[in-house]
Amino acid sequence: MFSVVMYHHINSDDLLLSNSDSMMDAHLALIAQRYITFFPGEEIRENSICLTFDDAYYDFYHYVFPLLQKYNLKALLAVPTAYILEDTDINPAKRLSLKHHNIYENFKEFAPFCTYMELREMIRSGHVAIASHSTNHVDLTQEGIDLNEEIVDSKHLLEEKLGFRVDSFVLPYGKYNDAAVKLAREHYPYVFRIGNAINPSWKGIGGLIYRVKGDTLTTPDALFMPLKQFGFLFKTLIKLIKR
Repeated sequence: MFSVVMYHHINSDDLLLSNSDSMMDAHLALIAQRYITFFPGEEIRENSICLTFDDAYYDFYHYVFPLLQKYNLKALLAVPTAYILEDTDINPAKRLSLKHHNIYENFKEFAPFCTYMELREMIRSGHVAIASHSTNHVDLTQEGIDLNEEIVDSKHLLEEKLGFRVDSFVLPYGKYNDAAVKLAREHYPYVFRIGNAINPSWKGIGGLIYRVKGDTLTTPDALFMPLKQFGFLFKTLIKLIKR
């Protein structure tokens, strides 16, 4: 079995979706000591762990990417394609300055997401793989959502822009219905959800790969404490029994 961890921001005003840069540094240093990070589909070995970062905020490139290089780690970055610019000359301070709730409506003026240029650089490094996080980062269960645009078109655009095969889809907000899951699984071998359980294989549980929440860490090893791990394992067993 292995864990997949879900993170969002670094140094954001939204404390429920963030860690400080110093906490992330210490956390990744600990992971480098104890675990082997890997991309979806790679061989599962003892102490394997998959790190995922949602939404492709610029703070990932600014803070996390250098740490992945420093500690020789891998991470999967989930990208909502509608908000990705080709490149930008906006300075880092401005790109990092937006409040979380303003990021989507001001993305052209502030470039608060990674650019395609930055995504290509990170892919070439070997430390980052890319997943689709839909086109518009919407709740896929809402009425009137074009699932083909969100799930299929986003994959094609990423592959065209990046020259990189996109095999993973991360469900926005962790929300889904049968139609969304069916379409995603037709186009991606690996479909990720939220759920605070661990995975017996890359098939996940019921065809979905579960992730544990890595935001709001209180200590670098908070996720790996025995009681926390027991909780994840217990939920996994319950999910497997209910299948």
